[in-house]
Amino acid sequence: MTALDWSVLSAYFLVMIAIGLWAKSRVHSVADFFTARGMIPWWLSGISHHMSGYSAVMFVAFAAVAYNYGLAMYVWWALTIGIGVGIGAFVFAARWNRLRSKYGVASPLEYLARRYNVPTQQALAYSGAALKVVDIAAKWVAIAVLLRGFAGVPILWGILLTGVVTLIYITAGGLWADVLTDFGQFVIQGVAGIAMFFAFLAHLGGVSALWTMWGDLPEGHGDPFSGPYTLTFFLALLFIKTFEYNGGMWNLAQRYMAAPSGSAARRSALLSSGLWLVWPLILFLPMFAAPLIVPGLANPEQAYVELAKILLPPGVIGLVLAGFFSHTMAMVSSDANVISSVVTRDIAPRIVRRVRDLSESGALTFARITTFAFVAISMVIAISTEGQGVVLKIVVDLVAATMGPISIPLMLGLLPWFRRSGPTAALVSWAAGLGVWVVVKWIMEETSQTMVVGVPLVTSLVLYVVIGLLKPERTAQRDDLVDSLETDPGPDTRPVTASAAEDR
Repeated sequence: MTALDWSVLSAYFLVMIAIGLWAKSRVHSVADFFTARGMIPWWLSGISHHMSGYSAVMFVAFAAVAYNYGLAMYVWWALTIGIGVGIGAFVFAARWNRLRSKYGVASPLEYLARRYNVPTQQALAYSGAALKVVDIAAKWVAIAVLLRGFAGVPILWGILLTGVVTLIYITAGGLWADVLTDFGQFVIQGVAGIAMFFAFLAHLGGVSALWTMWGDLPEGHGDPFSGPYTLTFFLALLFIKTFEYNGGMWNLAQRYMAAPSGSAARRSALLSSGLWLVWPLILFLPMFAAPLIVPGLANPEQAYVELAKILLPPGVIGLVLAGFFSHTMAMVSSDANVISSVVTRDIAPRIVRRVRDLSESGALTFARITTFAFVAISMVIAISTEGQGVVLKIVVDLVAATMGPISIPLMLGLLPWFRRSGPTAALVSWAAGLGVWVVVKWIMEETSQTMVVGVPLVTSLVLYVVIGLLKPERTAQRDDLVDSLETDPGPDTRPVTASAAEDR
């Protein structure tokens, strides 16, 4: 990297910090910190939803998959998410928003105490929080690997650099800082991605490369399903991503909650869906062509780094690296904010009674402390790996396989079709799904990703539905909650802000 590249990257970090400090002036309460009081425009919510859904992992581990298997990378990853978010626009998005507008919830898990009971809420909160810490630690490693590849910066310093900047802006500005920096990162990513796209076309002889390069690539690189990425795996991922990216991933539910209304949340989901269907394809076309430009790589995870070094001039490389940082920082800051909301609203009040009695300013301070702690812990875990570990294994095998059992009670609990499923169905499906994953992955030592991802999901889904049918646990209160999520509140409706505390 040249001095110009470092200048571009430094300017990026300074802008992110400045946005966070500016956003701090808009945060006066826990509601501002976690949901922006529903004041984020639908288009900004949609862009933020899109940006918060992926990280630098796609330029490391996913780049390796694209290098080895070609088009299948886009099909099983971005296409499943785009379709899933589009489905969620009509099923989940508005319901999340109505939880905030009608009940004043600030955490995606806050409604579970009323929908099921406190033990169910706590089980999902603890297991999901632990999963998130490991997930984000993997993403710190991914961005540090990229920085080392571009500039030779040690893993430790790469993690510290990105982590400290993220800590500053997300702790200061909460969701407002998160969303605003997402937009800035979206612009940076767009410039960097388009620069790489046109550079790869120019290198391969022009626009015609879009259809001629497939014949020159290794056999199967133009197939939608290749290697372990089969049609069955695609269908399993489609089901998982529909849950994960419509609220099962927690932070993305916040984007829907922060929109002004249910209809606005639906529009934001449709925008995010469209971006997922189009933009990753543009980003990955250079990676698909990588075997022609940088053939014979010993470590395919370096594919995008090597492409950038060959194709891009000084200054633009710094912009591309800033784009990498933008992906990871968008997801990490988003996760930090939602984990803080879960700890502040769902976990801590059950452990320490004094937390329930905090003043507005005290609760806001506590939210900032938990946000700081989450990011710091994930950084410590990432540093302890010393850059080792299989990033794709963590993201796909762990997150995708266990997110299904965690998200099924959370997501299906919003829908009227599953009103018969109560606390027993929720807890049994959650525990059984995680247990089956342990058996399949660690006892049977199954290597098929379809099995590792699909079996826990199917187990949880079947048990949730069947137990609800055999042992219905409907109550008037639960029915009222589910029914109330069908329509937006009237103009004079006030949130039932006491719901979470009183129902516990």
